[in-house]
Amino acid sequence: MAVIEELLRAEKDGTVSFGNYELPQKAKKENFAHEGDILKVKTFKDITKLECNDLFLYESVPGTTVTHYKEAEQGVSFEVEGAEDAQITLGMEENTAYNVVVNGKSMGQMTTGVGGKLSFSVELQPGTPATVRVER
Repeated sequence: MAVIEELLRAEKDGTVSFGNYELPQKAKKENFAHEGDILKVKTFKDITKLECNDLFLYESVPGTTVTHYKEAEQGVSFEVEGAEDAQITLGMEENTAYNVVVNGKSMGQMTTGVGGKLSFSVELQPGTPATVRVER
């Protein structure tokens, strides 16, 4: 998997890919139309953040590259790559329990609070994407 040079792109399968953890300085792409929504990404080596219609969807510290990000009724799925382990925070439904699965291994059930944020860590190595599924 490679970084997303254009910062944010739509894939043929209806998903989006975003982020470039190799950038030394912040870069952003705004007003990206995708399936009736407006997306915005901010990314560089220290952080990657995705918003949809001005609502928080994804954040990683340090920065990451995400491919095939897809939201569905039951949760979110994507592949993520970075230079080192990352703390990922997702904007999900408030007060809802989710099962987090990384590379086929369950990290257990986690419950969001009033803000709907769900945070977990992923072990990453450059050039090796991790597969993440977060399901109700």
